[in-house]
Amino acid sequence: MEKKVYSIDGKEVRTINLDDKIFGLPVNEDVIYYAITNELANMRVGTASTKTRAEVHGSNAKPYKQKGTGNARRGDKKSPITVGGGTIFGPKPRDYSFYMPKKAKRLAMKSILSMKAQDDTLTVVEDFTVESGKTKDLVKILTNLTQADKAADVAKETRTVILLKDDDKLLKQAGRNLRNVHFLSYNRLRAHDLFYARKVILLEGAAKNLSEFYAKVEAE
Repeated sequence: MEKKVYSIDGKEVRTINLDDKIFGLPVNEDVIYYAITNELANMRVGTASTKTRAEVHGSNAKPYKQKGTGNARRGDKKSPITVGGGTIFGPKPRDYSFYMPKKAKRLAMKSILSMKAQDDTLTVVEDFTVESGKTKDLVKILTNLTQADKAADVAKETRTVILLKDDDKLLKQAGRNLRNVHFLSYNRLRAHDLFYARKVILLEGAAKNLSEFYAKVEAE
């Protein structure tokens, strides 16, 4: 797949051939859904807990006699039908995570990248960094690339994912204050962030690293 490569000024400088095995696949919606569900389930803490009537602290004595009071029959005060009593079928601590095969996870990532490339949500950009580590410098670059009318649009409205070729600490530092800008390394992608991004900025070096990374893991 051939895509245009842009400079940080938003100007087209050349073209690049993206790997069709990553960016030119048919979109598999089922495996994308599976991958996003897996990520969200694995993040759940699962610490919610309620007490049953056996765990509630209180007396086992009958609150009043069985007959003659006009009230309904009742056992102890720990009954679930009384205020402060136990909970019926309430949540207990559990592990919500589940295993997803590596091949399926890789297919999901490639399907999302293919979808973004095919609907022109993905933009290939020359490798860049923010030497100053300042947010305003990154916002200026993103404004040029997303063609936003105002710099604030990038930070508040456009959900953007930047795919990095390595762990660029200065670039991540510059984007810490932008709540809708997320950074992903080429070898640590997240299906949820990629799928819901309205704009994916792929660094030219990351495109090359992606091809080499998936070629290596699939050969193993």
